[in-house]
Amino acid sequence: MNPADLPPTAHNAPVCVAALYQFAPFADHAALRAPLAALCEAEGIKGTLLLAHEGINGTIAGTHSGISCVIAHIRALPGCGGLEVKYSGAREMPFLRMKVRLKNEIVTMGEPGTDPLATVGTYVAPEDWNALIADPATIVIDTRNDYEVAIGTFKGAIDPETASFREFPQWFREHRETLLGQGKAPRVAMFCTGGIRCEKSTAFLKQEGVEEVFHLKGGILKYLETVKPEDSLWQGECFVFDSRVSVGHGLEQGDYSLCYACRVPLSAQDRASPFYEEGVMCPHCHAARSEEQRERYRERHRQQQLAHARGEEHIGVNPKSGAREKTSDESPDAG
Repeated sequence: MNPADLPPTAHNAPVCVAALYQFAPFADHAALRAPLAALCEAEGIKGTLLLAHEGINGTIAGTHSGISCVIAHIRALPGCGGLEVKYSGAREMPFLRMKVRLKNEIVTMGEPGTDPLATVGTYVAPEDWNALIADPATIVIDTRNDYEVAIGTFKGAIDPETASFREFPQWFREHRETLLGQGKAPRVAMFCTGGIRCEKSTAFLKQEGVEEVFHLKGGILKYLETVKPEDSLWQGECFVFDSRVSVGHGLEQGDYSLCYACRVPLSAQDRASPFYEEGVMCPHCHAARSEEQRERYRERHRQQQLAHARGEEHIGVNPKSGAREKTSDESPDAG
């Protein structure tokens, strides 16, 4: 890892966080899993990596040396020599465990035939992004999920209000005429957290016959790392799929936390609500939970606090099903 590649927040932070993806034609992605998982375990790395025939995606965290070893291993995989990584820092380990999973897609759109290796939109560098989206002839679309958009987005961007990336193709088809009109189609600029959803969404639009399609190279993370706050068109914070919850300019850890009952990002105003109880409920979910459920959440939170006091990790259990609680690092949309 070249220190010059690291943003200021990552230099002195005790934990290095690396967000990455690469579309690559893996002939046998299943065979790549065991060596990669073994290396991550040996280096003390935690997070999630997804492997599919179309490539690799994920976010991992650990020591700078450990992350360097894993990144070098991934870059040695077929088609991954040009892997770009978005580095940031964290005050403490943002993941509970390490998972290397086999998937049908490294980011799930569910649209057969969409192949970013065959066709994709035009990449726009962060320093050129402002001029593109400020042009009235450009339609700007945020391809992320509704709860991500709620805490921050680019000025003037359209929010599809989708709950998952799978809904994006249907949303676009339903709104295509309104978005593009009947005359010459305008430019379409799209963005996401790290760039991977835009690779798929721009490939999809090209497949649908839209010619002028652009996307932010490196995603919001690269923009926040590169563009100075005084020059920025970004408003709010950027949701990330780990325990930091959000980051701001310079990739500094943000002010949001997560409700462990409903998984919604919480602002300081949310936490000041009389309907907020740490680990139990928030203004978004208090009316949807029974008192029995809240008691279970309280017990889970108490056990987590006791484990933390002992210096141990506590992976929560879903009080309803008994299954392990789904954590943000399990999202396939980490990019």
